[in-house]
Amino acid sequence: MTEISPGKLWGLRRLADACGRWKMVAIDQRTPLMAPIAARRGVAEAPYEDLAAVKAAVTRALAPEASAMLLDPNFAYPRCAGEMPATKGLVLALEHHLTDETPAGRRSAEIPYWSVAKIRRIGADAVKLLVWYRPDADAAVRAHQQAFVQRMGRNCREHDIVLLLELLVYPLAGDAPGQLEAQRTQLVLDSMRDFAAADFGVDIYKLEPPAALRNVPDPGGAEAAAVQATYDKLGALTTRPWVLLSAAAGPDDFRRSLTYACRAGASGYLCGRAIWQSAFEHFPDMAALERTLATVSAPYVRELNELTDRLATPWMRHVALGGASGGAARLAGEGPEFARGYA
Repeated sequence: MTEISPGKLWGLRRLADACGRWKMVAIDQRTPLMAPIAARRGVAEAPYEDLAAVKAAVTRALAPEASAMLLDPNFAYPRCAGEMPATKGLVLALEHHLTDETPAGRRSAEIPYWSVAKIRRIGADAVKLLVWYRPDADAAVRAHQQAFVQRMGRNCREHDIVLLLELLVYPLAGDAPGQLEAQRTQLVLDSMRDFAAADFGVDIYKLEPPAALRNVPDPGGAEAAAVQATYDKLGALTTRPWVLLSAAAGPDDFRRSLTYACRAGASGYLCGRAIWQSAFEHFPDMAALERTLATVSAPYVRELNELTDRLATPWMRHVALGGASGGAARLAGEGPEFARGYA
């Protein structure tokens, strides 16, 4: 039986539905919202009030359908915390949306003035850390990114909070046109390999599709077997439960990708733009945005939830946590001396 620390076990459960499946909606995006908001307002920088209003509208409409929400601490949390039902899990992003762009690759850092300790103190159930990563990047860049995750992993262990690691590949300065997509499968698989070790302290992996993001083959069609094989390879590499992200794919493509992922052992989804992008296109018409959230986005979340209910593996049944015999994770240090031993 797998032993899990009390705070992490409680957080893993809080993020999931009653059956242990994760149905999480993301509205922690910053850059993908800032640029279009600024352009539509005709200003150099997106107004705080506009960002907060969009995030609050998404949270108000979609949190009731989700098992948890992913927010950023600066623009979303102050406005959205009161919009969320108290029964829903809360994930807060810790990575800064600005990265250090070097000729050798991207280096990540945490949001200024935020920390694992502060995120725990305001009541979140998990820390989300996005790391841009290329397994073929310069060794020093890779070492920086790995050390960043290890440091946050140690901090999450210290404060006994779930660490949700998001891995995203990206184009390097020297890439030829189309190189990233041509190598996507190998890059995604190798990235997971590089962060599989226990010393990173990851509790949930948030992973991108290891196959095409767009024009995804029908999971019941002639091309499905080859696509499923790539997802199966990714699932076999995961050393903790995982969820699929949308990587800005459209709703139909993400639905198909999620089918492959759940068949490969994913425990659900953590998705943003595939869910609410069509509503955001109405900005700054907030009335139209809210109508689309209610009539298009919320029903789509219900579709994803039904798919997740049918196909996803409850998180406690991941092979690393006991497989089919899982479901009763034991508290680390359980017993008469628990209070003394929990430090």
